[in-house]
Amino acid sequence: MRGADVATIDKIIDLDPFELALTAFFPSATMAALESERALFARDHVDYARGTVRIAIQSHVVRIGGVTILVDTCVGENKERPLRPDWHRRQATDFLRRLAAAGCSPDDVDMVFCTHLHADHVGWNTRLESGRWTPTFPKARYLVGKTELAFWEEAAAGSVGINHGSYQDSVLPVLEAGLVTPVLADELIAPGTTIVPLPGHTAGQVGLEIEQSSGPGLLLCGDAIHSPIQVTHPEWSSFLCHDPAQAEATRRSLIERAAAEELLLLPGHLRAAPAMGVKRVAGRHIPSFCNCRGEPVA
Repeated sequence: MRGADVATIDKIIDLDPFELALTAFFPSATMAALESERALFARDHVDYARGTVRIAIQSHVVRIGGVTILVDTCVGENKERPLRPDWHRRQATDFLRRLAAAGCSPDDVDMVFCTHLHADHVGWNTRLESGRWTPTFPKARYLVGKTELAFWEEAAAGSVGINHGSYQDSVLPVLEAGLVTPVLADELIAPGTTIVPLPGHTAGQVGLEIEQSSGPGLLLCGDAIHSPIQVTHPEWSSFLCHDPAQAEATRRSLIERAAAEELLLLPGHLRAAPAMGVKRVAGRHIPSFCNCRGEPVA
């Protein structure tokens, strides 16, 4: 069934590129396995000389049916992240200016959709005002998967410093402000816009699937796929995955769906291209980079 509207989607960049050593990010990966795929990945996604994976940390602004949804909120500013120096006490990042350049002020956001609650996806949930963490988007509902929220509530109760302390500075303040709405799979949150379960990377990661009145279906899939190299190597789960086997199963299912249904994927960390399709070529799945209408991008 087609949705009632056509979505517009804008990326809001926080950090690009953000690089990690391939074998640190994906413990079962090897550079040798990527050698034959240079033409696909060398420009934007893999630094072959340095042996690193290149990703972006970014948000997506989704506008559909008169509703504005901000999907994930990146690293944020002034957060204590000593274990990750490039995230630690950041200031003057221009994130909100970039949001404004896309025609969206904090007060324009109707929903903040958190695919999961890792520190690089919730940072701008809050900002520091007069020494207190306050909601950045005070008129929005913050939507969080019910399973995801319960997992991190329990984890944070057992260890305040878990996940870089982001529960305390980026989740708890919006909970205390009464702005968080726990959500379940298959809930419709806007015209043609449905929550889908994507467990594995975290216990309760969720994505946002958009069925449009014209054009391809879109799925904002968080960290179910970190990098397009996982389309050709779906067995590579990240070192951060809560359940690597479940993460792989979720990823393979996404890849199969994208190839069979011409569904476009919007991974949370995809660099350069707005979206990614999947083609099956000679028995292998291959990513194809495109805009949100499915048109190839150079």
